Order: sequence, then structure tokens, then C-alpha cells
Amino acid sequence: MPHPLNTTLGPMAPFVGQLLTELHALMGELASPRVDHLCYRAATLPEYLSLKRELAQQGVLLVEGMIGGRPIATYRLHQPVCWQGVSVPCIELAAPKPGRTHQAGLEHIELVVSSLHELVAAHPALPFKTANIEDERNPDVGLMLPSGQVKFHLRPLSEVIDEELLTGAVVPVPMDYYGKL
Repeated sequence: MPHPLNTTLGPMAPFVGQLLTELHALMGELASPRVDHLCYRAATLPEYLSLKRELAQQGVLLVEGMIGGRPIATYRLHQPVCWQGVSVPCIELAAPKPGRTHQAGLEHIELVVSSLHELVAAHPALPFKTANIEDERNPDVGLMLPSGQVKFHLRPLSEVIDEELLTGAVVPVPMDYYGKL
């Protein structure tokens, strides 16, 4: 059954499936991959605001905050994205970074793993992006694939969000941010 957001965001399950297939070809079989969320990047602020309204109808907003100089909203979907037994519960919606041109579309998926260092060490030939591997709050490593990026984390995004909300670590979107339209 197609996901209700496929007409708006593009076919999400095939995107997840393609990235997992590419990952499998490089790393071998992943034991029950836990895809935590997928990310869609909007090309413009008006598109971002329109998609926020659409996503609010298809899920529950967990948080919206400033990350990397632009707003990112995360939703827990009422209907997870499913592909061959893999269920993706959340979607991240990223606004474009100011002063940059972005192509709209599905951008990456994120998986939860038990150890980032062991993952990187087990695949020394792969060009992992490891700049955030020692991040205190939410360490990650990334891997660019032909169809998009796969990022690996130690905890589900919803857990990280709960902690950030509890500790006041979420940077709110400035009140006048959208007035720039």
C-alpha cells in the first residue's frame, strides 16, 4: 500500500530500499537494520512551510529547532514508511540553509547501531564521514551512496529529541525567521 506522503515527497519506501540495497552491497547483510528516520530537504522556505502543514496532517511534530543555521522539524508518522519488514517511524524535514541552493527531495536515512567505532573499523575501505563521531549529544558517522546518504547513530532520534527537550538544548526558530519570505 503506497504511503500517503508519496505524492508529496516522492516514493519513500523505494528510497529506503535502494539505500539499504546499496549499503548491503558494500557492507554485507545488516542484522535487522533499524532505520530510525528519513530526511526530506526542502528547496525553499515556502516549500518548507507548506510541507510542515502536510506533515502535521500525517504525523505528530516531535520538535522544530535550528540546526546548522536552518529550521529542521521532526515528525513521528501516523503510518510508518515500510519496506520489506523495515519500518521507518519518523521523518525529518530540513529547510534550506540560508544563502545556499538546494534541490528538493529525499536526502538520507539514519540507522541506529551499537557502536560507531566498531562499524567504521569493520569496513576500513569505506569513506565514512567521521567528523561527528565524538559528538557528546548525538554522535554519528555518514556514508555517501549513489542514491543518497546513510547516517549511523547510537540512539533513535526520538530519544535524542526527548533529551534535548528535557534539558532545554533545542534552539528555537527565531520569531521573525519566516518573516524573511
